[in-house]
Amino acid sequence: MCAVMTSTKEQIEVSYDVSNEFFELWLDENMHYTSASFLTGDETLEQAQIQKCKILADYAEIETDSLALDIGCGWGAMLEYLVRERGVKRAHGITLSTAQCDWIHEQKKLPGVKAIVCDYAEYEPEEKYDALVSIEMIDHLCSPEQSRKGLAVELYRKYFTKVADWVKPGACFGFQAILRNRVPRSRKDLEDLAFTADVIFPGGLNPRLEELVAAVNPRWEILELRTQRESYGKTTAEWLRRMRSHEAHIREKWGDQLFDEYERYLDTTVRAFDAHWSSDVQMKLRRID
Repeated sequence: MCAVMTSTKEQIEVSYDVSNEFFELWLDENMHYTSASFLTGDETLEQAQIQKCKILADYAEIETDSLALDIGCGWGAMLEYLVRERGVKRAHGITLSTAQCDWIHEQKKLPGVKAIVCDYAEYEPEEKYDALVSIEMIDHLCSPEQSRKGLAVELYRKYFTKVADWVKPGACFGFQAILRNRVPRSRKDLEDLAFTADVIFPGGLNPRLEELVAAVNPRWEILELRTQRESYGKTTAEWLRRMRSHEAHIREKWGDQLFDEYERYLDTTVRAFDAHWSSDVQMKLRRID
């Protein structure tokens, strides 16, 4: 077991170890807990999640013989895409959630895939990777307090510098992150955002786009960058719809508090993307040698 990053293992478990069965009720069939990519707006959530995987795998230039690493691999949805859809023979994933790691090994049982419970800051790969992917993991690297002290770019740069040493020369990185943009003006909106940060995702903070652009230097070059604020709005709206459709079951099995907290959180995120408080970015990065 490795050490912890800014978001501690205990805080990560608050966010992701609620119950695998609970998340199964409202995430897509492959358990993506990140923004899908709606390219036409008419896709199902499942189709849009596969499109997200394709964009990031293309950004990382992952091929059949590539050894790829997913940093913050969740329940292994991206790893499953790489194996099932791209024919990748070997892929690794790291996560701080024991429940997610167990799910990958016990439920997905993907050939050639190894998942590890580990903090990225303590991870030392046994061999160099051909490609990297990371999907909305970076929000666990800088706390609100650290951001107020002006440490955000320094912490993000430390991350990008470290992972650059894990890959071969010229390797590419398919990277995705939630962004914070505008600050709402009403007290209720501010309270709802604070609730989401403090109760659902304690210890974390979404970066600003300009912080990421600064932090990738000097180890990575940005080759492509696209934002998808509307896609994340559609994603969270569908999560909320699906969760509400299971309200009676959730209240009976896990209690009123869990349902009420997640309804408040998901409703807040839908409003956040609609009102430009939040956005989402995908980048194609190439290591500078």
